[in-house]
Amino acid sequence: MVIDSWLLQQHLLGNQPPTLRFYTWLPAAISLGYHQHKYPQHWENLTWKGDKIDLVRRPTGGRGVLHQGDLTYAVITSGIPGNRMQVYEKICQFLIQGWGKLGVELRYGNAGRGYIHNPNCFGTATSADLVTLNGCKLIGSAQLRRDGAILQHGSMRLQPDAELFSQVFGAESWTPVELPENLKIEQIISGLVTAARDCFEVELEPQPLSDDEWKDIYSQIS
Repeated sequence: MVIDSWLLQQHLLGNQPPTLRFYTWLPAAISLGYHQHKYPQHWENLTWKGDKIDLVRRPTGGRGVLHQGDLTYAVITSGIPGNRMQVYEKICQFLIQGWGKLGVELRYGNAGRGYIHNPNCFGTATSADLVTLNGCKLIGSAQLRRDGAILQHGSMRLQPDAELFSQVFGAESWTPVELPENLKIEQIISGLVTAARDCFEVELEPQPLSDDEWKDIYSQIS
């Protein structure tokens, strides 16, 4: 997520074009919302397959997200008019369209401000989140706006380990997400890239970070 913040900063400086990024996590981690100061103390001592589960701070808001068995997306862009929710809806078009082509119909959640009392991001679904038709939250998103530029990123809950998820958030919080069988991450990314091209009417070119860019990113890790 330091890369997400760096890309936003570089976009503001005019050094990076609008960017669409996908990534997974190794080892597993829990990301906390920027303003989330309270969370279960046992989160600080969790392990998964012999590795400590890191606690990291997101540059965006929201509640705790377990990054294991998920796929994270990030969109860095600018020039989208409208208020926060209008921008969410504009960006989320590619998620709705892409997942629809994969056989998963999504709609917006409808939870209110009560989510702030739940440390689990996937325990509630606000109007910034996307849920399946049976109400199961598939994608939780958060946004940072700075000087006309936008970072929106989110977690797509694919195949989290049920035991670990219950250990983090409690057994009552576990609800499996029903997805098409044998759906691979590569298929999901390909489908979402195609949807982004159609929705935003842009051409996307893979662009790896250079050695100097990596050095600049690492220099920002405290």
